[in-house]
Amino acid sequence: MKKIAQVVSPKWKERIDQQKIHQQIDQLENHPLIADIKRKHPSLHRKQIHASYSQLTQYIEERTNCQQCPGLEKCPNLVKGHYPQIQFYGSYFSLQMTECDYRRQEREARQRAMLIRCHQIPPDIQQATFRSIEQSQTRGQAIRAALAFCMQITNGEKPKGLYFYGSFGVGKSYIAGAIVNELAENGISSVMMHMSALSVEMKESISEQNVSSKITALSEVPVLVLDDIGSENISPWLRDDILSIIFHQRMTNQLPTIYTSNLSLDELHDYFSYTQKGGTESVKGARIMERIRPFVTPIYLKGKNRRYS
Repeated sequence: MKKIAQVVSPKWKERIDQQKIHQQIDQLENHPLIADIKRKHPSLHRKQIHASYSQLTQYIEERTNCQQCPGLEKCPNLVKGHYPQIQFYGSYFSLQMTECDYRRQEREARQRAMLIRCHQIPPDIQQATFRSIEQSQTRGQAIRAALAFCMQITNGEKPKGLYFYGSFGVGKSYIAGAIVNELAENGISSVMMHMSALSVEMKESISEQNVSSKITALSEVPVLVLDDIGSENISPWLRDDILSIIFHQRMTNQLPTIYTSNLSLDELHDYFSYTQKGGTESVKGARIMERIRPFVTPIYLKGKNRRYS
């Protein structure tokens, strides 16, 4: 028994093929997405639709995917995280891929993360924002000062740094974390470093022979946050050859530094004056404080320890 293709004449086969094509074009024209384009662009005619059948089919398929979006990770579109738009050029048109909101949000989050370098900072503080801060009367002044600082930096001003101090768990580091994230939202880079991490990194840099480059990096970053200053035993080397140089260069370049501490500024002076042998070096303590005290606004935070609540 012969196959149908062997029995049907070439002319009839061509006619059948043409009918299928016309049916496909009809279906394409009547699709809601294409009908909407035709309403907006009445000059779009059937020949253009026929000539651009594959492009328009892709347009329908990918826009439908977006209407039923499974999320960025499972995006089935040809260019992940993008959707097609039809761009007209006179009587011609082409597909242009446009970044979707999910992809844009991911990209912006990645860019913000690149602006912030954190060293030994807990994840919750790294993700802190002013929206996520628990509001309280005791935190009001600190939050207002932090927001004002961010606004001044964003506007290109050169504000004083901030010195948040108070007992454990009152939110000093969290507010500092919110500051660096707010600055990143506005394209301003920062480094937030716990003092213990600074001490370890600088000691390791001796063998790596890059102490100078790390000092330069911390001296030149637009905003430096030193977390929990005064909590670690400090050596004369770290005080005089590392911190003193960083603070001096930042002071000279009018770059603000933010500190969090359990110590008041007077107590911090005593901390910098102690020697590991039990003596005091008041002059050296006073010298480094001259690079801190005049360039910060001290803000005291009080309240309950939220780490246990």
